Amino acid sequence: MEPIPEQSHASLLSKLLLSKLSHIMWSCTLFFVASSELFLILQKLEPKLHFLPLCFLLICFLLKWLLSRPSPVYIVDFSCLKPPNYCRVPFAAFIENASQFKLFEPKSLTFMAKALQASGQSENTYLPSPLHFIPPKTDQNEAIREVHKLLFPIIDDLFAKTNVSPIDIDILIVNCSCFCPSPSLSSIVINKYSMRSDIKSFHISGSGCSASALGIDMAQRLLRVHKNSTAMVLSTEILSTGWYTGNEIPKLILNCIFRMGSAAILLSNKNELKKNAKYRVLRTLRTQSAFLDDGYLSAILEEDSVGKRGFSVRKNVLHVAREALRSNITALGYQVLPLSETLRYVMSLFKLRILKKDSKGKGIYVPNFMSVIQHICLPCTGMSVIRETGKALRLSERDIEPALATMHRFGNQSSSSLWYELAYLEAKQRVKKGDTVWLLGMGSGPKCTSVLLKSVTPLSGEPNNAPWADCIQHYPLLIH
Repeated sequence: MEPIPEQSHASLLSKLLLSKLSHIMWSCTLFFVASSELFLILQKLEPKLHFLPLCFLLICFLLKWLLSRPSPVYIVDFSCLKPPNYCRVPFAAFIENASQFKLFEPKSLTFMAKALQASGQSENTYLPSPLHFIPPKTDQNEAIREVHKLLFPIIDDLFAKTNVSPIDIDILIVNCSCFCPSPSLSSIVINKYSMRSDIKSFHISGSGCSASALGIDMAQRLLRVHKNSTAMVLSTEILSTGWYTGNEIPKLILNCIFRMGSAAILLSNKNELKKNAKYRVLRTLRTQSAFLDDGYLSAILEEDSVGKRGFSVRKNVLHVAREALRSNITALGYQVLPLSETLRYVMSLFKLRILKKDSKGKGIYVPNFMSVIQHICLPCTGMSVIRETGKALRLSERDIEPALATMHRFGNQSSSSLWYELAYLEAKQRVKKGDTVWLLGMGSGPKCTSVLLKSVTPLSGEPNNAPWADCIQHYPLLIH
């Protein structure tokens, strides 16, 4: 059913008319100024009178600039999925089920058991229902049902929290890396909620854990062009189609650390939503290394020697991820750090090139980002990687706590993990009005995306919100 298409056509027509009217008025203004100046020249009037049309033109330029400035973009609210308890997967159950598939060799089972113990996740993480069957159900229909269970609850919750209707959504961005059905995931959502016929919809695939931050960057750029609009970003990963049933060790890692999760984020530049928004998007920054073969091939979806599809994580992945991160934080540092801190960092990079230090980056001065940023949400890749990233960025134990807690309670939920970390900070009531939050997304490519948010309203009642409501009192844990 198409909801009130007349409103859609009226909206498009009004935007077109306003655009045409703006061009006509600006052309008339230029014609008036030029005519006035020509009249003054022909009449040979006093030179000081020439300043009048010039001042008028300057005022018109300033007004045009003020009126055409992009509106600030706000995150009104967001929702994270609390998976049902029947999807919980303790380590023993995971290994027992895997052993009954009759597909994994003993060495593969041993590796997965060790990977589970070393990952930093607890016994309370979740896998979707299709992966609890023996053998797992990985067909298209099960994957579509998984989409419904992951996305529809958080969309409903977000609409309820923000008092926004599906027909109010102007832009829809859905990210899921490895499952790309036809019709697309965005079409599934549009059909379910009978969204407008003129909605601008997108599906981001193949971007891994950086996709959610990339979606925020994309939504912000679109909202800077489309005035008085609202965007919804949906972030998830469909695990049933990504389950690897072979025995190549690098491809087994994702079976062990990727877990069930999803997030829905509402962004807007509307004045009526701005007053109730939680955060303002300060800036976004994207860098990637896909132009380098080492980076492009460091984490890739491919078939193994017997034709079974899996995601390979190669040994050089940490090195190329470190280089992508360094490139991103270098560019970010120029934008947000004080001048003295920036100069010290630039000088350290210059010194590094002159002295030709080794590839591990010894000799680089690491800028203190936490002097201007109060909270950080790191890529939730695994306990050891979180700690190494924290060490590289000179972060304290309290700074990396949200990532460690999210990894422990929910596992690696791919791109949606960043929002579980932000929900953790809110549940701990650490985010105060005026605080800056840095969301750092790292994904295949490798891509690195930074999103800086500023809290614009006092937060209250967040400890009672999902997904941390039933367990926030147990954190932080001493995780080593």
